[in-house]
Amino acid sequence: MRLSRTSRLARGGRLAAAVLSIVAAAPAAGAVAAPRALHESHPITDGSGTHLELNGTAAMITRTSTGKRVIQLTTGGYKQTGSAWSTEKVGLNRSFRTSFKAFLHHNRPGADGIAFLAQGHGPRALGGWGGGLGYRGIRKSVAVEFDTYQNTADPSSNHLAVVLGGNPDRHHRSIAAPIPLYGKPFLARIGYDAGDQRLRVHVRALHKHARERLMLDEKVDLAHWAGVSGGWLGFTGATGDRVSHQDVYDWTVDAPTA
Repeated sequence: MRLSRTSRLARGGRLAAAVLSIVAAAPAAGAVAAPRALHESHPITDGSGTHLELNGTAAMITRTSTGKRVIQLTTGGYKQTGSAWSTEKVGLNRSFRTSFKAFLHHNRPGADGIAFLAQGHGPRALGGWGGGLGYRGIRKSVAVEFDTYQNTADPSSNHLAVVLGGNPDRHHRSIAAPIPLYGKPFLARIGYDAGDQRLRVHVRALHKHARERLMLDEKVDLAHWAGVSGGWLGFTGATGDRVSHQDVYDWTVDAPTA
């Protein structure tokens, strides 16, 4: 694994406290949180930014078209890698939920995509470019891919996958995305049930009549694969010989601290 030499704590602007809304009164280990409706995502504009660390090409920017503050993982250049991690550790042997919006856009076709990770290396972790999606080599991890380019091991240029051990060439499970992951923003919701060790991934387009769909429901021991009971949540993204702007925004986490 490669660690970014230019890692830096995100400063400037305002970042929503909901970027890492860690709940002190979280369920006990192995407990399943009581069902409740997904609340509205909070814009990442209301906090100090002290709960986020950025590496590689990742930066906090304001999109002039929307006025939103976003985490830009890649900036539209070739062979870029970026990562953004919560600096507060989360209990990976306990249940949690997270949701975020993503907008992957620029040239067509764009590459290579982003991933949401639970990992045990730390908030400076950064992996390989291109098909590595920014997490190749982050071995102590579980990744959920939102992949927009078909490399040799990929089923298509528009798929989701769960990957164990930081090797994007070996999918634990992959599935074609029911919505475009590139060119249009989408919402992702990821939940981990520690009692059953189930990782569930939902996606939804953002147009008015869009329907949320459960895409992945996998048995995974997050703490085992991360190598720690308390680890870090966040995102990676990468480009290769094709490029993309890869933005993540309205990110919330509901999780117990480690």
